[in-house]
Formats: sequence, C-alpha cells, structure tokens
Amino acid sequence: MKLVLNGNDLRTEDIKSFIIAPGMTVELSPSSLDRVKKSFKMVQEEINKRVIYGVNTGFGPMASHVINESQLTKLQQNLIRSHAMGIGEPIPEEYVLASMLVRLNTLLKGYSGVSPELLELITFFLNKRIIPVIPEHGAVGTSGDLVQLAHIALSLMGEGEVIIEGKRQKTSLVFKKYNIKPHILKPKEGLSLINGTAVMSGIAALLIEETHHLLFLATRNAAFALELVGGFNDSISEKLHALRPHEGQVNIAKQMREILASSKLLKNREIFHRKERVNGDVHLIKERVQDIYSLRCTAQVLGPIWEAVYNAKKYVDTEINAVTDNPIVDIEQKEFLHGGNFHGDYIAFAMDQLKMTLVKLTMLSERRIDSFLDPRSNLDLFPPFMNLYQPGLSLGLQGLQFVATSTTAQSQTLAFPQYVHSIPTNGGNQDIVSMGTDAALLTAKVLENAYVVVAIELITLAQGVDYLNTSLNLSVSSQELFKKIRKILPKIEEDRELYGVLDELIEKIKTF
Repeated sequence: MKLVLNGNDLRTEDIKSFIIAPGMTVELSPSSLDRVKKSFKMVQEEINKRVIYGVNTGFGPMASHVINESQLTKLQQNLIRSHAMGIGEPIPEEYVLASMLVRLNTLLKGYSGVSPELLELITFFLNKRIIPVIPEHGAVGTSGDLVQLAHIALSLMGEGEVIIEGKRQKTSLVFKKYNIKPHILKPKEGLSLINGTAVMSGIAALLIEETHHLLFLATRNAAFALELVGGFNDSISEKLHALRPHEGQVNIAKQMREILASSKLLKNREIFHRKERVNGDVHLIKERVQDIYSLRCTAQVLGPIWEAVYNAKKYVDTEINAVTDNPIVDIEQKEFLHGGNFHGDYIAFAMDQLKMTLVKLTMLSERRIDSFLDPRSNLDLFPPFMNLYQPGLSLGLQGLQFVATSTTAQSQTLAFPQYVHSIPTNGGNQDIVSMGTDAALLTAKVLENAYVVVAIELITLAQGVDYLNTSLNLSVSSQELFKKIRKILPKIEEDRELYGVLDELIEKIKTF
C-alpha cells in the first residue's frame, strides 16, 4: 500500500490509514518535487541579493540582525537547538507520525524553499516508522508548533531521541544502523521545518476520525437505551425532525430510525388511544407519557456534534494541504511573501468546538447511565444500580457510576476553550497566539474520557438486557453490541474486581 503525496489532496482519513497500516509507505509526487527544486533554487540565488527574513536575518524580535553568509547554516541549526526545549511526557507516537506526514505534505507544495533531500529524509523516517520524541509542553501555536516541530527537526539533524520498534534511543544510533547521514540544514530549512501548524493539524486529523467513530457508537447507544426502556418512536419521527431541519439533527434521527427499524420494543402512542376517557376527577395512569430528555432529545443533542465534526474536518483538510510557514517563496513572481499563515487559530477553534461537543456527548451518556441505575428515574423498570444479585449485600454498578460521574466532571472542567486563552510572548512579537496544539491535546483527553463513559453505559445497558431477558427483541444493532460486550465482560451478579477488563473493554469499543 502506498500513499502518494503531492501537497494538494491529503485527507484526514489518509492520515488515519497510514497510522493503522504499518505496511503502508509514502511516496512523493515527481511533479511536486520539480516545484520543490525550483523553490529551493530561488532561495539559493536570492540570498546575496536581498534581505530575507529567517534566511539571512535573525528571528522574531531579532529579525533586524542581518547574518553573514558564512553563518547561515549555523543560524538554522541554532534555531532548531534553541527551540527543541519541550518539557513533559512524549506525545503519542501516532500523533508524531501524523505531524510528520502533514509537514512533509505542506513542504511538498514547493513554497518553502527546502531541498528535495530534506523531504526524502522525512519520507525515510515515515516509511521506517522512526518517530522523534516530542515532549508534550512547549507550543503556543504561533508561529505554529515551533517547539514540538523543532524536536522533529532535531532528529533529522541526527540529534535528540527517537522511538523505533517501541524502543527509545539516541537518533545518532539509528542513523548509524541505517548508514544514513544527518541532514545539514540549508538556508531557510530550519525555519521551514518548524514554522507551521503540522503538529496541531496532525493530531486534529486523527481526533476527527476517532470522533466520527465515537459519534456513531454514541448514536447506537442512544438507540439501544431508547428501545430497552420501551421508549416512544415518535421522538425519532422523520416528520418531527423535518420540521426543525438542522442537518446534524436530521442525520442522527435518520440513523436512529434505521438502527431501530428491527426493534420489537419501541412503543407508539396507540397505547393511549385504548385508554378509557375519564370525566371529572384527575386520573393517574402508570405509563410515562413522555421519555426523559436524555432519551427523547438524542438527535437534538448529538446533531450539533455531528456538524462540529463535519466543520472540523473541513478546516483540517484545508490546513493539511496549505502553506503554513513564513516567508513564502513565490517562484512565479520571484518574491518572498511575509505573513502569518503559521497562525493556528483555525485548528484551535475547530478543536475547542470539537472538545466542547464531546463533553456534551459525555454528559448525555452519563445522564442515561443515571436513569438506568436510579429506579426513581426508570419507574422501577430495573433494580437499583442494576443489582442482579442480592441488594444490600452486593452493590451492583454503584462503583462504575462514580467513575462515569467523575470522568464527566473532569471533561466539563477541560471544556474551557484554549482558543481564547492567549498570552503574549516572544518579547511582544507573538502578541496574540492560538494555543492550537494544547487545544488538540486537551481534546484528545476529553475524547478518551468520552469513551470511558460510553463504555460504562454499554455495561449498564447489557445488565438491563440480562435483567429483562429481552435480547431477542432488540434491534440487530443492539443485539450485536450486547453480544460483543458479553464476550468481553460476562454478566455482573456477585461483586467482583473489574479493573483490568474495563481497560480492555474501553479499547475494544473503539473498534465496535
């Protein structure tokens, strides 16, 4: 399997495919490499003719310092070494690979002035799965992911550390193993490597693909819950949602109708048509006339999330095929365009939107868990805390509910947007920043939390199926989920320790 890059049509799903398929390799489009060569040539030709930011000048507030020709390579090396200062745990390996893939694709557009040899080395790293160690903390997202990308650049120089085949080691040892030489940075190459949004965009691309899957699973969960309580089918009526035609809401309701078409448990309102009319005194009926909001309003709550994923993907697909460094080499007009395409606000905004909606998805799932565990909410349809053994002696799912509640609460705290959390830095040069990489990393945490709560909801629903002994009446989708859960986690009767199996279940549902 090959992924051919040309700088123009990389998509989030391509990045995901590369990450999950170890045998997939990257190739560079020959026509794109031709443009890269012309861009590189122009930089070499213009070095002695004009002052070019970051090529023969200092950086940021020191841009007015013009650098002697003999020191241009040293200038680029100093830029990388001075910025490879990240602190904290390494970010996940798949995020680094995604970041490298994005940076390679954007440099391949031929507007950055780098050499073909540099792109070929990045390609070698990707194809051999040589993964630079990038610490978590350090980027403000403007001028792009300077600190994180500097750790990738440092590895290309043969310095720093990398992970290969799960082992962390010095980059110099890996170069010796493969008999390759460290790249000597040409003028502008250091700046081109770290000026850009590749880390935040690479992480965002993977999060979008994972959120897309989670949203579908959350929709299946919602349908499962609705039928298990014998909910009313008019809450997902095509006519109802057509009267409020938000695209996401209509789409979620449609999915739920398709899922529940095979269910034998949903009710329609004909049950009330059969009731005797009562005159005079108020008459109490035992049936619930309307389902609670976490069951009845699923499409209205998940709809905006569907749209947030769609919009985020649009932003990210644009970003990973964009020129995001500075200055830009315009070979047609023989100009160097100075600007701020490295500013990460588009990705920061998209990730904060996604993060906020993921918190709401988590809250929706947590509320349904509570409704199943609290007999006051489910009108005694289920035993307290789904206790299938001996209430009082055994505690059922009480402990799991605490996990769902605390995890949801943490995500609510993390919902604060990084997008508006700008702190000026760099001597006032970077006076308004995006915090895009942190926005993406925090979204990743919220996404993981969402999977925890959705997994606990699935356990709760499976307990409900066992209590009602109604698996054969479920929709095909819910039967499938029930069987998959029970394959990993048998019915919970007597209290037992679930710590290890819960971790396994959370990972498994990412493939459901």
